[in-house]
Amino acid sequence: LRWISSTGRPVELIQRSTYAETNELVRTRQVDLAFVCTGAYVRGEREFGMELLAVPEVDGQPTYRSYVIVPAGNPAHTLEDLRGSVFAFTDPLSLSGYLVPLYAISTLGESPDEFFSRTLFTYSHENSIRAVAEGWVDGAGVDSLVYKAMTATEPFYAEQTRLIWRSEPYGAPPVVVHPDLDPALKEQLREALLAMEGSETGREALAALGVDRFVPGKEAWYDSARVVLETVGGLR
Repeated sequence: LRWISSTGRPVELIQRSTYAETNELVRTRQVDLAFVCTGAYVRGEREFGMELLAVPEVDGQPTYRSYVIVPAGNPAHTLEDLRGSVFAFTDPLSLSGYLVPLYAISTLGESPDEFFSRTLFTYSHENSIRAVAEGWVDGAGVDSLVYKAMTATEPFYAEQTRLIWRSEPYGAPPVVVHPDLDPALKEQLREALLAMEGSETGREALAALGVDRFVPGKEAWYDSARVVLETVGGLR
């Protein structure tokens, strides 16, 4: 967070275990900005007007996908092949790790309890990938950006897992603020994020995040995610 300190304000990093806890920090204004998942953003937007500040670009795109992965030795080749299996979700507010897989299952006319023999939450995409690679579950829904980064840097996970399904693109997990944050501070923070690629310190931070740059967010990028939330948000 060194680049944000260029605003002249002290920086404190706060982490929480679930997406809902992070949303609550924003809602109650205990933090000025937050990195959230796309599903958490759409939920926060609905509940208290959570606002886009900036969106990360990776490989030139401000989007990502939901992947369904299985152990390398699993014979499944389609989502339908996982009927009756043990499946790992990431977090109840995760778009790629929960809501989109549910949406795909709903198109088959079934709920997760009907489709899978058992489901569980791992509370991180990394944990879901490990659970699949180590054979604890038969499949998992994960963030495509996390999966690509993890399999690129740790060959074990590339060798022990296999991708069998991918969703359409969705707006990438954004940086957000409370709508009532001081407008001057909001603009200062946005400018700091957008300017990161222009300095050595900023580029180092972007590389650590696995991000090319931050760009201004467009609400239309999240329309498909809103449809998913409207369709399956109340299933569980």
